[in-house]
Amino acid sequence: MKLSTKITLSLIVGIIFGVILNVFFPTIVPGLEQYVLTPVGQIFLRGIQFVVVPLVFTSLIVGFSSIKNSDNVGKLTLKILSLYIFTNIIALIIGLVTAQILQPGKAVDAINDTGTQEVPEGQSIIDWLVSIIPTNPFEAFSSGNMLQVIFTAILFVIGIHLVGDKATPFVSFVESFHKIIEKITLIVLKLSPIGVFALISSVIATQGFEIVQRLIMYIIGLILAISIMLVVYTLILAILKISPSHFWKSFLPTFGIAFGTASSNAALPVAMENAKSGFRMKQEIASFSIPLGTALKRDGACILQAFNALFVAQLFDINLTPSIIIAIVISAVVVSFSTAGVPGAGIIMMSTVLTAAGLPLEGIALVAGVDRLTDGFRTLLNVVGNVANATILDKWEAKDTKSR
Repeated sequence: MKLSTKITLSLIVGIIFGVILNVFFPTIVPGLEQYVLTPVGQIFLRGIQFVVVPLVFTSLIVGFSSIKNSDNVGKLTLKILSLYIFTNIIALIIGLVTAQILQPGKAVDAINDTGTQEVPEGQSIIDWLVSIIPTNPFEAFSSGNMLQVIFTAILFVIGIHLVGDKATPFVSFVESFHKIIEKITLIVLKLSPIGVFALISSVIATQGFEIVQRLIMYIIGLILAISIMLVVYTLILAILKISPSHFWKSFLPTFGIAFGTASSNAALPVAMENAKSGFRMKQEIASFSIPLGTALKRDGACILQAFNALFVAQLFDINLTPSIIIAIVISAVVVSFSTAGVPGAGIIMMSTVLTAAGLPLEGIALVAGVDRLTDGFRTLLNVVGNVANATILDKWEAKDTKSR
C-alpha cells in the first residue's frame, strides 16, 4: 500500500475514531488522550523535528551550491520571493472579502467570557526582523528556529562561493550528510500513518461541540476562504500549463501529513521526496525553494490573520477605516513570514496583527478554542502554496533556460 493511501486511511479512521470517543465514550477520553494519543503523536512529531533542521540546512547548501552562477542565486531568490508576496496578497484579499461577506463576528452573541482569559503575546515586527540574525548558529539548530537556520545556511553558501575550490571537501561532506538524513527521514516517515491517526483523533475527541456550534459561522468562513485559495492555486497551475491532476497526485502524501499534523515542518521531508521522485522537479529548485518556503510561505496564516482581524472588528462593532485595513494587510504579510511551522503558532501571532491595527486583543481568547480544528486546513494551504510556488518557479526557470 502506498504511503499516500496509508495516510488518507489513517486520517479517515482517526476522524471517525475521534467522533466515536467524543460522542459515546467521553469519560475515557482524558485517560486515552494522556497515556496513548498524545504520547504517540508527540513521538512522531519529535521524530520529524529530529530530521527537519539538518534536512533544511543541508538541502539549502546543496541546492545553492549546485547553482554554479552566483547571479542565478540572486535571480532565483528574487523570483520566489516575488511569487510569495503576490500569492500572499491574493490570500489576504480572499480572507478579507470572505469575512466581510459572511460577517462571522456578528453571529457571536456572548463575548463576556473573553476578557477573563489570558491573551498570548506576539512578537513585534521590529523584534522579528532582529531575531532573524542568530547570535549563535548552534543555538539556532538546537532551538529549531527555521529563519535563523536559513540565514545561517545562506551565510555558509556565500562563504562557499567566495572560497571557491577550497570549499569542495566541505560541500562533499554536506552532500553525503544530506543523503544520510534523507534515509533517516524515510525511516521516520514509515511511522506517519500512526502519528497522523493519533494526532487527528486526539483533536476530534477532545474538542467539545458546544464552542463549535457557537462559532460555526467563523469555522465555515475560514475553511471556505482556504478552499477558495486552493482553487486559485489550481487555476494558476492550469493557466501556466502545469497539470493540476499531476500536481495533486504527486504531492498527496505531503498534503495528508500537513493536514493531519497541522505542521509545515512535519510535511517538509515528504514534500522534498514527492518533488523529486513524484513530480520530477529539478533537484536544485526543490532543494532551494521547498525548505525556504517551509519557513516563509504561509498563505493559511495570511487568510487567518485577515479573517480574524475582521472577525474581531465585527465582534466589538468597530468600523473599519482605510488605515486599519492597510495596517492589517502590511502586518499580516510580515507576520505570515514569521509564523512557526508548528500547531497553534498562528493564533499566537494574531496579537501582533491586532495590535498593529489597533483592535482589541480580547477576541483572541474566543477563537483560540477552535483554532486546532481549523489549523489542519490552514497548514494544508501553507504547504500547497509552498510546493505550488516551487512548481511555478521550476516552470519559470525551464522556460527561461529554453529561451536563452
